[in-house]
Amino acid sequence: MPHTVQRYDALAAAKSWSPISNGDFKMQVTEIFGENTLNHEKLKERLPKTVWKELKKTIVEGEPLNSQVADVVSLAMKEWAVEKGATHYTHWFQPLTGATAEKHDSFITPNQGGGAVSEFSGKDLIKGEPDASSFPSGGLRPTFEARGYTAWDPTSPVFLIENQNGKYLCIPTAFASWKGEALDHKTPLLRSVEALNKQAKRALKLFGVETKRVTSTVGSEQEYFLIDQEFFYRRPDLMTSGRTLVGAKPPRGQELDDHYFGSIPDRVLSFMLEVERELYRLGVPVKTRHNEVAPGQFEMAPIFENCNIAADHQQLMMIVLRKTAKRYGFECLLHEKPFDGLNGSGKHLNWSISTKEGQNLLEPGDSPHENMQFLFFFTAVLKAVYKHQDLLRVSIASAGNDHRLGANEAPPAIISAFIGEQLEDIINQLLNGGLKNSKKKGLLGLGTPVLPELPLDAGDRNRTSPFAFTGNKFEFRAVGSSQSVSFPTVVLNTIVAEAIDEYCTKLEAALEKKDFESALKDVLVDGMKEPRKIMFNGDGYSDEWQTEAAERGLLNLKTTADALPYLADEKNIKLFEKYKVLNEAEVHSRLEIWTEQYVTNLTIEVDTTEAIAKTMVYPAAVRYINELGEAVRDTKDLGIENPGVENMLKTMVEAVNNLGTALDELADIQAKLEGGSILEQSVEYKEKVIPAMTKVRDAVDFLERYSPDDYWPLPIYREMLFVK
Repeated sequence: MPHTVQRYDALAAAKSWSPISNGDFKMQVTEIFGENTLNHEKLKERLPKTVWKELKKTIVEGEPLNSQVADVVSLAMKEWAVEKGATHYTHWFQPLTGATAEKHDSFITPNQGGGAVSEFSGKDLIKGEPDASSFPSGGLRPTFEARGYTAWDPTSPVFLIENQNGKYLCIPTAFASWKGEALDHKTPLLRSVEALNKQAKRALKLFGVETKRVTSTVGSEQEYFLIDQEFFYRRPDLMTSGRTLVGAKPPRGQELDDHYFGSIPDRVLSFMLEVERELYRLGVPVKTRHNEVAPGQFEMAPIFENCNIAADHQQLMMIVLRKTAKRYGFECLLHEKPFDGLNGSGKHLNWSISTKEGQNLLEPGDSPHENMQFLFFFTAVLKAVYKHQDLLRVSIASAGNDHRLGANEAPPAIISAFIGEQLEDIINQLLNGGLKNSKKKGLLGLGTPVLPELPLDAGDRNRTSPFAFTGNKFEFRAVGSSQSVSFPTVVLNTIVAEAIDEYCTKLEAALEKKDFESALKDVLVDGMKEPRKIMFNGDGYSDEWQTEAAERGLLNLKTTADALPYLADEKNIKLFEKYKVLNEAEVHSRLEIWTEQYVTNLTIEVDTTEAIAKTMVYPAAVRYINELGEAVRDTKDLGIENPGVENMLKTMVEAVNNLGTALDELADIQAKLEGGSILEQSVEYKEKVIPAMTKVRDAVDFLERYSPDDYWPLPIYREMLFVK
């Protein structure tokens, strides 16, 4: 029985894994931090003062870059990279696949004497021309036309990627079509930063605050699973779709609550340390690591950075996690729901607004009711979330994320905002006529003099809220673990820019008749009347909230197929066009691309499910049926009644027949799919294909529970989750 040998060989290999010899491992963070990135401080040291002054205007104030400056900068970059051992460079960009892309070019150019010289010009730095025909464009360009451009993003530092055989220089870039349409995530992100900067500076000026620049800051928590590589390569579903499409619930999962924040296994800790070291060398400020709720699940998180750099670093984090896992015999799973019945993985997007001088505009201070500037920006965010709850739901829509939203492990698909008792009290006071005081934080006594009194926050944290205020930032908890953080950040930047714009327009008009404080109060009160509906501090998992949310008029877009069509609503197109973040064609292209990705991912899952059921599960079940049949015949020949074996035989035959019926239904549904537009196909997949695929899974999982362990061909949950 070859399947038996393979599975048990995998188990033996996983258990016998031995640590990598890594005697030169060093973790002096202050010495290694940023050694593989040419950050702006290092670049400044390598440039003439006049050149740095011009470049700084581009980085800090968004002024255009001239070619002469680029020539000097490119020389400094090349010298640094070559000193570090790099032989090639690449324009590193983020197409709408959600991953990164790169094409490598050598620094070496042949000369007339038959030798070679190292060259890298300002033109090479500023512009690249990768083939754009094979990247998603959503109709922005014909596929027979290949030209696309990458453009250097000077606000994000260049960095080196290395392996045991060499290094290459990565230049963060935007990616656009020949006509200039954005084919990537970075371009609209940078545009949204400009929109937020313009409106936030306008607002601060009304408060008498001058600043050179305002940007959003982001810190993204990253959850992930680790399983032994031996198991991964024996699971076709994990290899093709990133999640287990079949698999019975094990006797023990996360019920004991013993994995969360538990002691980190040695092999996993060694992996984490190497991941952190590589990220430190790339200048990624990783801060925390811990076990997550599900067995085999873990988390890491960096501290806050400028949103554009944070988005680049988030991509690097996923790359380093996957790459390093293989060195330790692991596979890193970033799918939102790799194991049914266990918590899935998210990527909590912590978002705030800060000035160049370091002032956090969402910092309430000790007396939030007295901090009118904070209340202005805070209520503007709530207004934005209420008005554009559809866009926020679209920004986290994917086939993978549909499995975790609302599944008692992640926020529901209903977008609401948790703001805590203190701020809810302040909003209520504001709406009821005036601000008198706020609930004090105080100290929390723990009942024994040997333990210190702890500072008491004004409100608890709410893990069921998709958008929660957590002290000086908002935590968008619904983002998926495999997702780029760029588009959720684009949406937040843009909708908040609009809300600030509307507030400023009303305030400027009111100031013609009233003093600043009275005018501001009127604007805030008027602005919060409707957005108050989005505020919810209760249990987002409860049935009562589903009913209450509907009564409040909040959207409940449970699946990607429900959510994505809202992207191209007229109000959303007008929003993106007004703030020059996306034009109408670019919006429609993203709708087309993301809907097609949804359908394609589900198609891959269907085909893989059928293949596993037909080529692995069905044959194993038939072998067992034959063995049971022989046992029944043998005992009858001996004149012995064997009702237990006969009942098991009947159970297995019925289960195999059920599997056959489920497979036939799935094939029949696929054959009858009507086609039509990609949006129509997505609805058919949601309503017909997914339920049929679930029936196949149920039939397979039943067979797993009744088949002999040494017949079952697939690594099971118990093995994958607990063998570390």
